[in-house]
Amino acid sequence: MLKIYNTFTNLKEEFRPIDPKSIGIYICGMTVYDFCHMGHARVLVMFDVITRHMKRNFPDVNYVRNITDIDDKIISRAIENNEDIYALTNRFIDAMHEDEKALGVLTPDLEPRATDSIDQMINMIESLTKKGLAYQGKNGDVYYSVRKFINYGRLSGKNLDDLVAGARIDIESDKQDPLDFVLWKMAKPNEPKWPSPWGEGRPGWHIECSAMSTHFIENHFDIHGGGMDLTFPHHENEIAQSEGANNCKFVNTWMHVGFVNINDEKMSKSLNNFFTIRDVLEKYDGETVRYFLMSSHYRSPLNFSDENIASAKSALKRLYTAYRGLSIDKGTLTGNTSDFENRFNSALDDDFNTPIALSILFEIAKQININRKDNLKQAKTLAQLLIKLGNYIGILEYDVEDYLKQGMELSELNINEKIRQRDAARDSKDFALSDQIRDELLALGIILEDSTNGTTWRKK
Repeated sequence: MLKIYNTFTNLKEEFRPIDPKSIGIYICGMTVYDFCHMGHARVLVMFDVITRHMKRNFPDVNYVRNITDIDDKIISRAIENNEDIYALTNRFIDAMHEDEKALGVLTPDLEPRATDSIDQMINMIESLTKKGLAYQGKNGDVYYSVRKFINYGRLSGKNLDDLVAGARIDIESDKQDPLDFVLWKMAKPNEPKWPSPWGEGRPGWHIECSAMSTHFIENHFDIHGGGMDLTFPHHENEIAQSEGANNCKFVNTWMHVGFVNINDEKMSKSLNNFFTIRDVLEKYDGETVRYFLMSSHYRSPLNFSDENIASAKSALKRLYTAYRGLSIDKGTLTGNTSDFENRFNSALDDDFNTPIALSILFEIAKQININRKDNLKQAKTLAQLLIKLGNYIGILEYDVEDYLKQGMELSELNINEKIRQRDAARDSKDFALSDQIRDELLALGIILEDSTNGTTWRKK
């Protein structure tokens, strides 16, 4: 029984699809004016894990993730670079796909671009205008009239009066109410523009996801998600637009991925404390970064640091090392492994709990080490299961030797983290793991020396 935490109700709910034979999932994708950062990486990886699991459990899952390729930031960056806007967006779309591939993220079923869906956006704005939910200001821009949508604020828990009190006053705005947001912007000189009933212009940001999700899935579909920062105003505005235009419920389940933090502050470009995926991949392989991003539950904040990624690298090496040297038949599993697999699937069924799923992989790795000497057949069966379950969530996809050859030069931080893990294993009397860590380091040319004063290391 799959349970998902629904941001709209603030409850973990049993997932009941509208049509079990056809599941619709829409995720807000990237605004392509720069390289993707680690906050984006977490959204990409976690919804990849989520959709992989959904596709194993339902016969037809339609996963749509859009690309925003027209936006104020994109226009500003193109002007700043003296670059054609389409050259800019295509360049960063290609970069995004390269980053995805490095992180083991599978391609969505559909990846529509905003600029290919202008007609759908215009149709939705026309519908809202006819229903009295949108209006054209004297400046030519078209706005959504927030107060006319009764349930505005339900998703984010925002109160309209509080929003008014905190609203920024824009003296150039032609809004009827400070809360109203733009649906269509009149063209400015040297900006991309499209014809519309209100004159040449371009869409606002919020309308694109309402138009694309309902066009490529249905007016009412199962799951919509993105980063937690999109809850308000973007997703709140999507609900107002979609339900206002289509007279039906928009989405059943809302999912939001927690922030990646630096020193307990949200990673963001505005704070200049962000790392691009490419920055991180210069130091760590993509599977290690993927493991790190899965190591915390998707709704929880995740603290980014070299130390934490180094720990992820060590953990992933333990899984690879567990079946190193075993001749593994990748055919049908034999032997009794159902308990591990059932608990692994149950962890993912419980709101996609990747930390618990990963802990079960380590239980399997431990049993492989126990069975290596006395029951080689069972060790191989467990190794086969370990790889199978790891592949389910996008890890353990390298050849063992190829993976372990990566990053042969360990930093002092990496080595000290290994020693800390070994000390913890010895304290808990897990001598098999203690010996495994020593052997891993020895294979990389690091010799450990134990004494009454603790453990030191030297190069071989």
